[in-house]
This record gives sequence, structure tokens and C-alpha cells, in this order.
Amino acid sequence: MKSQRFIDRAYDLLTLRPVYHALFWLVMYAVKVYSGFVENPEVDLWFLLGNEFVSLLFFAVLVYFNLLYLIPNYLARNVLLYLSLVVVACAVVTPIKIFVLYLKFSGMAKAQENLVMAQGSLYLASLFVTLLSTILRVITDWWRYQREKQTLQTQTIQSELRFLKSQINPHFLFNTLNNLYALTLKKSDKAPEIVLKLSEIMRYMLYECNEKRVLLTKEIQYINNYLDLERLRQAGVVEISFTTEGQISEQLVAPLLFVPFLENSFKHGLNHHMRGGGFVRLHLKVQGDELEFNIENSKAEQLPRQEHPRSGGIGLVNVNQRLKILYPGKYTLHVQDQPHQYSVKLILQLN
Repeated sequence: MKSQRFIDRAYDLLTLRPVYHALFWLVMYAVKVYSGFVENPEVDLWFLLGNEFVSLLFFAVLVYFNLLYLIPNYLARNVLLYLSLVVVACAVVTPIKIFVLYLKFSGMAKAQENLVMAQGSLYLASLFVTLLSTILRVITDWWRYQREKQTLQTQTIQSELRFLKSQINPHFLFNTLNNLYALTLKKSDKAPEIVLKLSEIMRYMLYECNEKRVLLTKEIQYINNYLDLERLRQAGVVEISFTTEGQISEQLVAPLLFVPFLENSFKHGLNHHMRGGGFVRLHLKVQGDELEFNIENSKAEQLPRQEHPRSGGIGLVNVNQRLKILYPGKYTLHVQDQPHQYSVKLILQLN
């Protein structure tokens, strides 16, 4: 089982990233050959190339033993044990390397003498290269983890947004169909106009809200259609107003972001048990990269339980979650719940 895992690691390491390995060893080889020329400009080229090739071969043995066996099995478990094994591995491989080079220098007494004297430096070089491979491995693993984490977060956000919108859309449709049903019972001439407005709203929700951002002008048109439906249903009983201010064109916002606020306001603002006329007032202002959305509605001090059964408060929970996902650190939301009035102020940084 362990041997199979070792083979799998070797396959992944050598086949999935061959370019990085080739570049690493080519750079190492070039640096060592260049250093050899700097130290001894009169050295024979072929001798130097062969010498550095053998030296690099032993470096490769240490590096891949480290990458394929030592790091996966010991680094995360026990760092001190891992470092001890690296030291031992270098202590074993370096004498073998010296012996091979000593044989290669047969007949060259001076070179053999220098080689024996430099064994300490050769050991430190082996240790340095092995630990360098460890550092590079840790960095690449960390980078890969961050990339996978970012991908997972993006997928999670997209899934959560689809789930949130799937909750919003049926909720709004349910309310609108209730409005239409009430008008058809009265045989109102406004029913066809409501059907037309509803078709425009559904077209926007079904075909234009699949993007992460939509034009603010389209979102405003959607709000106007929504308010028109309520005006038709209420027939002037409730004051409904919506004003805009600032440079609105070309701005982008998350789709259906304001719908829960609208639904919440009309649920309370249209309660016929309130004393006097109710109201729902909206104001949207864009100044530079900042959008400010204000909505306020009248409310009764106490709503009869049988008239407004709780639906679980899906809308306002959704909008809070969406704001955290889509505008992290770029929004402020203020809610004031007073005895006769409920108001919301939302400020977004658009860019």
C-alpha cells in the first residue's frame, strides 16, 4: 500500500509539472557550470560539464527522496524528526558522491586531494539544496491551497446566491398572485394591467437576473413595476412614492437586492387596522461610487396575528446574507423599528 502511494506521488510529481522540474535543474546546472568557470577559467569544458552533471545527479537523488518520501511522511507530523532525517540522508549520500567523483578524478592527485578537503562544503551544499526543495514545496502547496480555497469559496457563494434567489422569487410571485386574485374577485378593469406588469416583472426575474450584477436602471424599472402593481391594488388608499437622484445610468448592482425591503414595507404599510392613511416611501440616491437606498413605511402598533401569519422572515434574512457575500465590507445597513414607522437605510459601495 505504501509503495503504491509512493508510485502515485512520483507519477504526479514527474508528469504533472515537468516544466518546473526541468527549469529548476537547468538553472542549477547553469549556475554550477558558471561558478566553475569563475573559480578556474582554465578548466577543461568537458571535464567541468561532466563533473557538474555527476554532482547534480546526486542532488537530484536527495531532492526527489525528500519530495516523494520525507516531506509527505514526516514534515507535517514532526518537524524535528524530519530535519534529522534530512541531515542523515545528506550524510549518507555525500560520501557516496565524493567516492564517485574521486574515481572520476583518477590520475589527478591534486583534484582528488581538493575533493577530500572540500567534503564539508559538499555536505553543506547537499543540505542547502534539499532544504531549498522543501521551501519551494511548502510555498507551492500553500499557493495551491489558497487557489483551491478561493475556487471553493466562489462555488459556495454562487450556490448560496442561487438558493437565496430561489427563495425570493416564489415569495414575491405568491404575493402578486394574491393581489391579482383579489382584483379578479372584484371584476376590476385593472386586472389586465396587472397581468402585463406581472409579465414584465417575471421576464426580468427569469431572464435578466442570472448575472452577478445588473444595470441599476433595470432594477429601478423593476421596482417601478412592483410599485405600480401595489398602486393598482390599493387604488389610492395608501401613499406610495419612489424618487431617484444622481447619476444612475451605467451603474451596476446585485439583482433583486431591494425586493425583501419592498415586501416587508408593504406587509406592514398596507395594514388597514392602522389609524389614518398608510404610506410607503422610497428614495434612491447615487453619488460617485456610493448608492444610498432609503425606504420607510407606516405600521400599526400591533398587528392581529390571524391577519399576518409569519412566513419565517425569509426576505430580510436573505438580504443580510446576500450583502455579506456580495458586498463584504462595502455596505452599511441601518434599521429603525418605531411604534408607528419602520425604516431601512442601505449604503453600498458600487465599485
